[in-house]
Amino acid sequence: MKLAFSTLGVPGLPIPEVVRLAADHGYQGVELRAHPEEPVHPGLTMLQRADVVEEFKRGGIEILTVAGYVRAAAEGDDQPVLDELAGLIELARDLGARHVRVFPGGGDQDPATADATAARRLGAAAPFAADMGVRVLLETHDSHRAGADVARVAGAVGHGSIGALWDVMHTWLAGEEPAASHAVLAPHLGYVQVKDIASAEDTAPLALGAGVLPLRACLDTLDADSWVCWEYEKRWHPEAAELPGLLGAGREHLLRLGAPKQ
Repeated sequence: MKLAFSTLGVPGLPIPEVVRLAADHGYQGVELRAHPEEPVHPGLTMLQRADVVEEFKRGGIEILTVAGYVRAAAEGDDQPVLDELAGLIELARDLGARHVRVFPGGGDQDPATADATAARRLGAAAPFAADMGVRVLLETHDSHRAGADVARVAGAVGHGSIGALWDVMHTWLAGEEPAASHAVLAPHLGYVQVKDIASAEDTAPLALGAGVLPLRACLDTLDADSWVCWEYEKRWHPEAAELPGLLGAGREHLLRLGAPKQ
């Protein structure tokens, strides 16, 4: 199991410090939140992108994902969505990241309409992503919270450059058992995002193992070489404990859960 953490947990932290945190706490990768308020976003110049690459190379840490905010199923014209997605794909290519994260964002639309919109847009972007050596992952989130929801879209696209990102909180909130989530997502799965929360009503981030999410059951479904990323939502919950102080224990917890069973 290869471990990463998301910079959503360390809002605004400069890249050299992000790399240092990963290296000091034994994480092999980082999921970079791509947003104008963060150090990495599509507005970076080529020189700035090269500087980011050099920092990660120097630290021996992989950039796993550029986590964008494209909403693939959102109402409206396709072109602005496709343009935003293309910018994220190019950023990932320039940074050497494996993946781009996108959300469904279908809102209150009829599910079949939202599915069709997301599949059409992702299908249109797939050849470009393939040319760039990047895989676009649709996250289990918002309108497509269950694994079955995301699998419908990825399956409809039917292209290797379009896959799924399993956020274990959202599939749990959807009432889907981990084995069922994995069964439908496995053909499309890029990697897994883990986290922990107190309850369905209180989703503020907790230290891994301090909450109710079925992390062991989720990790039990994965291959030994799978990537697992801790998405600690500090940006949305400023009152939560600081992530740097939790990273070491979080890594040990995940490694214990993911250890081969006797």
